[in-house]
Amino acid sequence: MRLRHLAQTSRAVAAEPGRRAKTALLADCLRALGPAEAPAAVGLLSGESQRLRTGVGPAGLRDLPPPAAEASLGVRETERELERIAGVHGPGAQAERRRLLAGLFARATEVEQAFLRAVLVGELRQGALDALVGDAVAQAAGVPAAAVRRALMFRGSARAVAEAALTGGAPALAAFRLEVGRAVRPMLAASAPDVASALERTGPAALEWKLDGVRVQVHRDGAEVAVFTRGLDDITARVPEVAEAALALPLRSAVLDGEAIALGPDGRPRPFQETAARTASRRDPERLRAEVPLSAFFFDLLHRDGEDLVDRPGRERWAALDGAVPEGLRVPRTETGDGERALEFFRETLARGHEGVLVKDPTAGYAAGRRGAGWIKVKPRHTLDLVVLAAEWGSGRRRGLLSNLHLGARAAGEPGLGPWVMLGKTFKGLTDETLAWQTAELLARESGRDDWTVRVRPELVVEIAFDGLQRSPRYPAGLALRFARVVRYRPDKGAAEADTVATVREIAAAEGL
Repeated sequence: MRLRHLAQTSRAVAAEPGRRAKTALLADCLRALGPAEAPAAVGLLSGESQRLRTGVGPAGLRDLPPPAAEASLGVRETERELERIAGVHGPGAQAERRRLLAGLFARATEVEQAFLRAVLVGELRQGALDALVGDAVAQAAGVPAAAVRRALMFRGSARAVAEAALTGGAPALAAFRLEVGRAVRPMLAASAPDVASALERTGPAALEWKLDGVRVQVHRDGAEVAVFTRGLDDITARVPEVAEAALALPLRSAVLDGEAIALGPDGRPRPFQETAARTASRRDPERLRAEVPLSAFFFDLLHRDGEDLVDRPGRERWAALDGAVPEGLRVPRTETGDGERALEFFRETLARGHEGVLVKDPTAGYAAGRRGAGWIKVKPRHTLDLVVLAAEWGSGRRRGLLSNLHLGARAAGEPGLGPWVMLGKTFKGLTDETLAWQTAELLARESGRDDWTVRVRPELVVEIAFDGLQRSPRYPAGLALRFARVVRYRPDKGAAEADTVATVREIAAAEGL
């Protein structure tokens, strides 16, 4: 089947607001493709192909050939070409990747080029990532969705699970099991605005420090250790401290879930970027270890000495963890149903410099790869009143609407920064009604544009919630918002009432930046 059909399906899925309708569109597409090509389509639609590490980012997608007039690319053929690009390494790799990419795009029609761009930079924005694609695979293969989700948890690859489901059905899916040495998709947490709301959902619960580090999953089999990230990348060679911590445990085999984090001499967390940069770097790990040492903290145990614990209640897994891992390597935890005690633990955690708490139902199993009700994160919410400086045109169901907002604070006299200082972008938190309203309001304030962005007069004030700040050389003040989202527009405020860079720097100082 031509790639055009898959690209058109992706566009239709992006424009469809209902989850059931999205699933049906994808399932119909997978049935039409058949078992031979559907796994390749799943790899593209789920974002798995973006994890091929093609080395192609937004800059590499500029100045490519114009679209082809007729469709000629096949779905499986496209996947093979992306795998070929990802396999290019060594001297001259950048030029060779560029050549191969140009050849691929020269054969792609306009809709196919748009699809490929989104796949390569991980911006399909159709809602058709693993969970939705998994449901579509289940529907196309005629197997229970729960069986697909469980297989995804253990195998980690939507493409491999789709191939098994479409060729072998439920028995093939049942063959997937936890394997020491193969990363399991991590369990994710839902959110609550405060501790009391979280406890209302869970009842008496365990509360743990929420560390602002890098999620790690550590597999040990005898003297062999592998360390994986949340995205299932193997970073064992980059984090020798974590591997050594696992090897020191009195276990023959284990799968541990935890965090790697850089701490200062006082035990408080260093800025997140330092941890992230350390775990991302492939340079001399021993030298980096001396400069930015990492500490490992574990909060769950999924396998112990030949026994899988994934389906056990949290309380049993934590008891096993406590028996195998010394206190200094465990994330601090308390169990309570008392709201005041829980709030006190939350405040104590923040006072130590951590970003919040996780509230965990002690009866829940490990729901890998999903945001279940069993884990709930609670973080203090920062808000700023910022001014919209520009906005980017949306894609998919936001096509024709101004979506991604460029956010700025008042410089308020800081030398060399101009009147407005950009702090980041966001397209999150926008309802359909708000999108339509802001498009009209921003276009009425247009001061210039290019193909992607409309610049506007700095007049509209918007309240932005964010999880924290990070250092960023990309922005004039050296700071950027983390996980920013729109709370509401503030038509009652003028631009002169927007928050200043000085306020932002105060927040940064409180966070230790």
